[in-house]
Amino acid sequence: MDSTAAMSASEQPLVLRAQAGDDRAFAELVARHDDRLRSLARRVLRDPDRVDDAMQDAYLKAFRGLARFRADSSVATWLYRIAYNTCLDELRRRPVLVGADDRVEVACPVIGPAETAVAKVEAAALLDRLGPELRAAVVLVHGYGFDYAGAARALNVPAGTIASRLNRARSRARQEMTRDAA
Repeated sequence: MDSTAAMSASEQPLVLRAQAGDDRAFAELVARHDDRLRSLARRVLRDPDRVDDAMQDAYLKAFRGLARFRADSSVATWLYRIAYNTCLDELRRRPVLVGADDRVEVACPVIGPAETAVAKVEAAALLDRLGPELRAAVVLVHGYGFDYAGAARALNVPAGTIASRLNRARSRARQEMTRDAA
């Protein structure tokens, strides 16, 4: 079960109120997940100006589709899927420009603030070199603690695809680290 599934029970009343037309309930649902959804969008789009447009579009899609939400997954998973697909649509319209400001918070098993800072910068640089599908899988599983099934639901792909994307991301990271060390 992904880390967002535990919130489903507490969100059920909000979902029901939002489906009944309560705009404040929908706004509360969005507010609970906005930071992480925007973080995923920043990782995929790599352009802060495009993130706002994509998130506005994603929330409009979620609002319009709320009546069809059946709670087969958590609200968070449903919103992640909408946000991710909206970002991919945006990338198809206008390809991404790689920027140096894209950073990810990664738990580092290194002791000391200096070592931790260096490791985070290196991890962010490696993440920068991955495509959007690989980046999204890494961010959801290693950044947000989703299990493979939860990440698969959020990205609307089979769990095996998540495993494959993570393997490819790890392989590319090893290649990059070997190249950087040489």
